[in-house]
Amino acid sequence: MTQLGAVAWPPAPIRTARLVLRESEARDRAAFIELFASPEVGTYVGGSRPRDELERAVPEVPGRRPGLFVVELDGAMIGMVTLDRRDAERPGHVRPDAGETELGYMFLPEAWGCGYAAEACAAVLDWFAVALPGEPVVLSTQTANDRAMRLAAKLGFTEVARFEEYGAEQWFGVWSSGTPSG
Repeated sequence: MTQLGAVAWPPAPIRTARLVLRESEARDRAAFIELFASPEVGTYVGGSRPRDELERAVPEVPGRRPGLFVVELDGAMIGMVTLDRRDAERPGHVRPDAGETELGYMFLPEAWGCGYAAEACAAVLDWFAVALPGEPVVLSTQTANDRAMRLAAKLGFTEVARFEEYGAEQWFGVWSSGTPSG
């Protein structure tokens, strides 16, 4: 079973051509709130949350946990990439015992369409392949989310299944470290 907890956290910041992927800091709080309050961001992830609720609930240093990378552009958070264990109860698995690592990401709408998600997710997958060689990574997205479907293909995810969840058809794919990620 994949254990991200077996990896030293946080890793050193990951630098790409345009981005820095790093651990969350207090200065990211406003961007976290904006991300979860955004109706555009919430379209395919169960909806946005009320800003006043987020102001009360989001800690001073949000998202500080193993598997969460803040994506920074020019010194400001524009999104996040996550690696989490996929719950065994959810549909879609590539192992009999479940527990696969699942890639997730969310970006502020003003960062969409610039290739930042592809750049950041490819960097995280490359880091993961070194940190936990041979471990598969899974990704699930609504088939209606054209951008996410294109990104999954670009990153080298291969379709394993489609199923109904959250009232919509979901696409479920797998990536392994032998797969090019960018």
